Amino acid sequence: MRICVVALGKIGLPLAVQFANSGHSVIGADIDPRVVQQVIRGSPPFSGEAGLEAMLSAVVDEGRLTATTDTSEAVADADVVVLVVPLVVDSDSRPDFSGMDAATHAVAAGLKRGTLVSYETTLPVGTTRNRWAPMLANGSGLQPGRDFSLVFSPERVLTGRVFADLRRYPKLVGGLDEDSTRRGVEFYQAVLEFDERSDLPRPNGVWDLGTAEAAELAKLAETTYRDVNIALVNQFARYADTIGVDITTVIQACNSQPYSHLHTPGIAVGGHCIPVYPQLYLWNDPTATVVRAAREANSAMPEYAVQLLATHYGDLAEVPVLVLGAAYRGGVKETAFSGVFSTVAALQGKGARPLVSDPLYDPDELEALGLPAYRGQRVAAAVIQADHEEYRNLNPADLPGVAVLIDGRRITDPERWRGVCRVVIGGRVASG
Repeated sequence: MRICVVALGKIGLPLAVQFANSGHSVIGADIDPRVVQQVIRGSPPFSGEAGLEAMLSAVVDEGRLTATTDTSEAVADADVVVLVVPLVVDSDSRPDFSGMDAATHAVAAGLKRGTLVSYETTLPVGTTRNRWAPMLANGSGLQPGRDFSLVFSPERVLTGRVFADLRRYPKLVGGLDEDSTRRGVEFYQAVLEFDERSDLPRPNGVWDLGTAEAAELAKLAETTYRDVNIALVNQFARYADTIGVDITTVIQACNSQPYSHLHTPGIAVGGHCIPVYPQLYLWNDPTATVVRAAREANSAMPEYAVQLLATHYGDLAEVPVLVLGAAYRGGVKETAFSGVFSTVAALQGKGARPLVSDPLYDPDELEALGLPAYRGQRVAAAVIQADHEEYRNLNPADLPGVAVLIDGRRITDPERWRGVCRVVIGGRVASG
């Protein structure tokens, strides 16, 4: 097959490489000329994705993958078009479709009869049928379901481990009509391989969900579940702080039977997915009080962590406080909806002088993100915001003068912090 992948970001590029590695001819389309040139050279435009560098170099050298900034031209030569353009929410938590609209118009301009179009970007329910189908039809003069096939098949992977996740999780597909769904299932069966899993209700592989709406809801539901679960356990952790109980002991006890699956509390929920997709669900279902309350609860956790610091340190006015970790999660150089921004703002609200460090960012990069960079200054307190592996063996000698450590990710070893007030969310305070 000739496959066009639209948007060569942290999901789109690994997908393009996966398709090419399966023996197909792939052209990636991206509006950023720098990204396109790097892909053409066989060099990833970002780091941190396991296996990507070697696989990309191989498929480019073998002539199975190239790239262009001309989406319409790439689509005109494709049998299958897969879109992975980011969808963001605006300041009012409403979906901003501008980037995806532009990509869809470009796809429509090159669309030809018989093509399969698959959207993988997470969408509000009904978007594929009610927004993309008419837009593609108007721009191409072709009718979805008759002249071309249209499906929604959500990406279900995490950056840093895309290739492993493509094998691990079933690929969900739902189309505008029965024939579109069939073609979508056949396409993904041809480009993906799956690990055997005995824990699933049916064999791991490509799962036919019947309709685009079912596939759209499945992606929103699985991610919103995580947000609600984390919010619930964060509420439990905050209560545990008031009664001197370690919430980890409670979680382990609860999860010892098969009906409880409590996650882990923490200082923040970040990334492109968990903070965003519940908002897309709420756009469909604004009466979902549980979803809304969970989002509000998780958004409040950085402020709560800073309040814990004030409780155990005292007045934070003019106190230099180091925030450890700008990334939204450990090992990933990405700050999308990271808790670092709210943590810094909360510290500033207390009059503190926050500084930020991260093993994946140099000080200039942090300052370019609007964060006050740590350059070796002496600090009096520290807050761990990201669970970078580098923090696991952190000890007071690494931060001389620190009197209070708020470990927002439970990553540090309490034995290493004897003599310093070490606080975790939902745990007994250890002061050595």
